[in-house]
Amino acid sequence: MTDDSVRRELKPEQQRQASGLTRREWRRAAGLACLAPFAALHETGPIRALLGQASGRLAAPTFKFSAAEDAFLEEMEKANLLFFWEQADPYTGLVKDRSQANGPDARVMASIASTGFGLTALCIGDQRGYLPSAKVRTRVRDCLQFLWKSMKCEHGFYYHWVNMHTGARVAEAEVSSIDTALLLCGVLTCRQHFDDGEIRTLATQIYERVDWPWMLNGGKTLSHGWKPESGFLKPRWDTYNELMMIYLLGLGSPTHPLPAETWEAWTRPQFEYRGIRFIGSNAPLFVHHFSQAWFDFRDKRDAHADFFENSARATSVHRMFCIDLHKRFPYLGEDLWGISASDSAHGYEAWGGPPPMGPLDGTLVPSAAGGSLPFLPQEAMETLLAMKERFGKRAWKRYGFVDAFNPQTGWYDPDVIGIDLGITMLMAENARSQFVWKTFMKNEEMRRGMERAGFHSTAATGAATGAAAADYPASGFRLRPGRWAEAPQRDQRPEA
Repeated sequence: MTDDSVRRELKPEQQRQASGLTRREWRRAAGLACLAPFAALHETGPIRALLGQASGRLAAPTFKFSAAEDAFLEEMEKANLLFFWEQADPYTGLVKDRSQANGPDARVMASIASTGFGLTALCIGDQRGYLPSAKVRTRVRDCLQFLWKSMKCEHGFYYHWVNMHTGARVAEAEVSSIDTALLLCGVLTCRQHFDDGEIRTLATQIYERVDWPWMLNGGKTLSHGWKPESGFLKPRWDTYNELMMIYLLGLGSPTHPLPAETWEAWTRPQFEYRGIRFIGSNAPLFVHHFSQAWFDFRDKRDAHADFFENSARATSVHRMFCIDLHKRFPYLGEDLWGISASDSAHGYEAWGGPPPMGPLDGTLVPSAAGGSLPFLPQEAMETLLAMKERFGKRAWKRYGFVDAFNPQTGWYDPDVIGIDLGITMLMAENARSQFVWKTFMKNEEMRRGMERAGFHSTAATGAATGAAAADYPASGFRLRPGRWAEAPQRDQRPEA
């Protein structure tokens, strides 16, 4: 398959990536470009109930879904798993980046991030008996054999996009640090779930081959990636986003570990919205979800924060932000919310807020609520149920929810995207049984990585696991009447 034919598979945002603009560069540019004036609604109506959460702990205690709610999550997870089974090559195990929402298509571009989610999805499917165990085990074993023996890598890091049948690089893809991390999380989940010596050996070899210090390229923070034509990419993982998994995987490595000081080398900008303060970034909601799909940050904190509580705060704030958009988009409300990076009627968009980013047009993104299930289980569940009940077969297809849809214009995405189905499925399972957290954290290297980063348990001492609002001093962007204003940063470090 030629690069030209692969390009025809790409959505506009992916074409930008293939032309040399990395996913993170584009997201950052999009976020900074759209900090336009934003008028908040008056604090009336439904928002008053949310304002009561402005201080104290926001993360939900253990939540028990009703029988009907659990049945819905069961249906959704089975549909999500079907994507990872049908849209993977049966011999290489590589999973498509995207496909038609109604079923298989002719596209062949795989994503290693989608494959990482897919490997974890297979563990969930095996645990719940959704698929024959022998077939799942064979698929996982074949995938790990292909990753270890046949698929090209650079210092253990893999290319972001590859041909699902051959593993060959496509679309001028970069060797990607974040996408390799997502893949490794799936690989290491398989290592602990399956009682299979070959799977465990292959998973260990794949993980221990990664040369984490190489990706530092002489700096204090990790590069986004590398290309054979031009070398290391200039953007670095130097400010809070989905980066925690990369550093923790590297800190835990027994063969090529990152220096401990790399955990302190990235900045932690702080934001405030309606009295709730949190560590965040100018990026969509998913950055608060991805690392938490595997790493169990509950009842732990480092020198800076309880990051599970922090993600609960960021998610609660995002829900408030969506409710504040009610005057523009009347269907948004307490039981219908969620905007994150997704497809749109005009191409891929890195949108969300606060602060508001992207050309917000009323598009809803089911994975925003799906990825929020462990943090706001009741509120996220209400939204997912409302999406299915109100929009029915237009928004719900063979693999579950379409990637995005716009009730105002009547646009419904014809596609699903692997990483969005993946975060929805993994977080649904964590909210139901904590299976992914429990399985992944059995990896000794992951516990060591968190220890080297300075995480300690808050449960053993009985200390509060969540920081009060006062523990997050306001800086970054804070809400003022009618607009966002930039405030001085207290935690700026020079770029490596």
